[in-house]
Amino acid sequence: MTDNPPKLSAPPWASIEWSVMRAAREIRRSFDEVFSDFDLNLSGAALLALIVEHGALSQTKLGASLQMGRASAGALVDDLEKRGFVQRQSDPLDKRVWLVALTDEGKELAAQIDQRHREVRECYPNVSNEKERSTITGVLDLITDNLQQERERNSKSNKGES
Repeated sequence: MTDNPPKLSAPPWASIEWSVMRAAREIRRSFDEVFSDFDLNLSGAALLALIVEHGALSQTKLGASLQMGRASAGALVDDLEKRGFVQRQSDPLDKRVWLVALTDEGKELAAQIDQRHREVRECYPNVSNEKERSTITGVLDLITDNLQQERERNSKSNKGES
């Protein structure tokens, strides 16, 4: 008998769903631990990375990308703003919208986080190569997009919209 905990493999938990949930939980725990000395969790690090990659973004877009509600995204932005890593600035195209941009301190922190992220990812080749990770990412993105679209369709049909 082994000391390994049992894994779900029978319906209603098909193995892909269970495996994804377990992997997501462990990834989150690992990254939260890795970023703890920055006093950031994965959501905070991801928010900074989104701004690095895409430039200043609205709080609404950041929340949607991070799959957070408006209140949670606002609280995260508020915290990062108080700490001097981001700043709100008016959108030149729509004065009603505030964009969230990195400060110089935020850019420096984002560079440190990127380096730390690269170090963490160095363990990935032990389990898969870049092509396999790319395939897995594509499949997971497709599953996520399809489930979100189905949930939106169901929400609209429940409200009597077409």
